[in-house]
Amino acid sequence: MLENIDISLFHYINNTLSSEFLDFLLTPIRYELFWIPLYVFILTFLLFNIKKFRWFSIFMIFATIGTADLVSSHIIKPLVQRPRPCHENSGLENVNVRVRCGVGYSFTSSHATNHFATASILFLIFGGRRRKWLALLFIWAGLISIAQVYVGVHYPIDIFCGMILGITIGHIGYYFYKNWRNIYLNKKYSV
Repeated sequence: MLENIDISLFHYINNTLSSEFLDFLLTPIRYELFWIPLYVFILTFLLFNIKKFRWFSIFMIFATIGTADLVSSHIIKPLVQRPRPCHENSGLENVNVRVRCGVGYSFTSSHATNHFATASILFLIFGGRRRKWLALLFIWAGLISIAQVYVGVHYPIDIFCGMILGITIGHIGYYFYKNWRNIYLNKKYSV
């Protein structure tokens, strides 16, 4: 039942929604190079706006993203071994493959996992007064993720589970960030 919904939703996004406009919009946004200006902006923001714990904060953000990628790409994918919809052995027909089909497995989407982990930890660390602006990071992660289905390299369930995994890892990263920061503050001010 769930597999039928997953495949039907895949075909709806990959085939039914096909248009030149979505090809133009969704195909390039899934590439890391497309987002270099945003990554540079985020790193610049971190360097110039974090006064206390600058390097620790940056380390925890990168550690969270690295953990997300490790768990998705090197633990879950080899365990599940679900072929991508664009692979010949997927059993699917009429797949619009708009990019080169990756050689790895499909479940979970590392794009979704990594980008939702990034959005989560940035939102949790820097939310405060900037919550409205940082909430846009979840839209950014969602667009990149849905583009993976549109171009034919992931199923919707890969994206959904990658999103849940990324948000969870982002929260775990924030938990460690907050606890280690508090331990440092307590040691510093208890002397």
